[in-house]
Amino acid sequence: MDKYDEIICRCEEVTRQDIEDAIRDGRSSLSGVKKQTRAGMGACQGRTCSGLVRRVLEENGVELDMVSSLDTPRTPIVPVPIEAAGGKE
Repeated sequence: MDKYDEIICRCEEVTRQDIEDAIRDGRSSLSGVKKQTRAGMGACQGRTCSGLVRRVLEENGVELDMVSSLDTPRTPIVPVPIEAAGGKE
């Protein structure tokens, strides 16, 4: 297995290569990488992968103090039937 095939974000299947491509495209923060690759946007909301994304950023010369979090974790949105909102009685 090539190191670039390493899965960094399991929820969104983002590889090290995807993240390094984002860094080459000018993304220099966890938020920027997230916007380009969706790393941290899956079911775990970055709790599993944020440290790995941070490591890849650091290995590619992004200074530690510039690297914060993947943004505020949000509850995953799931569709609900209109009846659940009180549409029908």
